[in-house]
Amino acid sequence: MESSAFILFAIGTRDGFRIFDSNNGRLCYERALGAFNIVEMLFSSNLVAIVGAGEQPSLSPRRLCLFNTMSGNALRELNFLTSILAVRMNRKRLIVLLQDKTYIYDINSLTILDTIDTVPNLKGICAFSPSLDGCFLALPASITKGSLLLYNVMELQLHCEIDAHLAPLSTMVLSSNGMYIATASEQGTMIRVHLVSEATKSYSFRRGSYPSTIFSLSFGQCSQVPEILVATSSSGSVHVFPLGFAINQSRRSGGFLGSIMLDSISDALDPAHHHIVHNAVPAGIKSYAVIRKVDRVADTSSSEIVACRATLAIITYNGYFQEYNLSLSNQNEFSRSLDCEFNLLTAIANNDVRL
Repeated sequence: MESSAFILFAIGTRDGFRIFDSNNGRLCYERALGAFNIVEMLFSSNLVAIVGAGEQPSLSPRRLCLFNTMSGNALRELNFLTSILAVRMNRKRLIVLLQDKTYIYDINSLTILDTIDTVPNLKGICAFSPSLDGCFLALPASITKGSLLLYNVMELQLHCEIDAHLAPLSTMVLSSNGMYIATASEQGTMIRVHLVSEATKSYSFRRGSYPSTIFSLSFGQCSQVPEILVATSSSGSVHVFPLGFAINQSRRSGGFLGSIMLDSISDALDPAHHHIVHNAVPAGIKSYAVIRKVDRVADTSSSEIVACRATLAIITYNGYFQEYNLSLSNQNEFSRSLDCEFNLLTAIANNDVRL
């Protein structure tokens, strides 16, 4: 995904893969080739990395195909010994995750730059920041606790290790500028945000008291501190954490909360810094959320940010797309509205596009 004016997203199905315009739900591209497990776009460009589901010999889960949607041709194929679990890209790097190895490629020449041996990572858990200035890759460091390794994929070196949770990791995300990483464990009660440069300090947000699977985490686009962090969970709710306002209020509060990050990961921010969109998705349905756009509203006299508005997109694994408009203020006021919702399968049926 790229600019807020023209944002595309891709889905893989049993029949092939499709690319939609999230602004209006229009089906932009469809390729009926067979079942796909992975469809990863390079921002909103014509380059797509696709990995088959293995239901037919030509679409092996061990083969990565770089596909040009403009020409309709496969540019290159990369074959591996085991199944591909995740693919990430920016304009300089291509990352391919296997169960116990991660490969870093130069995306232009497809030269292997580094190979990382990892702990068994059956779910393909990872986080990648697309910024070339802060281009980090995060991978689980343990199968028994929630620790992670951060690699600088431009400099091809280990940056740090972070012990984020007692339980194993379930999901994580890096901010677009690579400054912050958010994590959730398999227990799913706490979400923690670490400053990458410091590695040992974090904010903690309590999602709830009962265990839940966190399906996705997303930061808003930012140049410094992300204003908003959202999470989707197996409960069907979307959790919204106003990170920017929480940091500013913590700074003003003084004492042990006066620094930019809390000194102990056991300290959680005020539960008031947590808003919930209940029943956004049917309980148990996997979902993926992305904050598409954040607009900041400043006080004209002090230039202080007093409110922010965000556009939140949610894609569910039962075939729906939703877009919410969120509004948060520095007085902890919160409102949301469902701007649009459509069935991706219906959109396919209503758009006679087949390339």
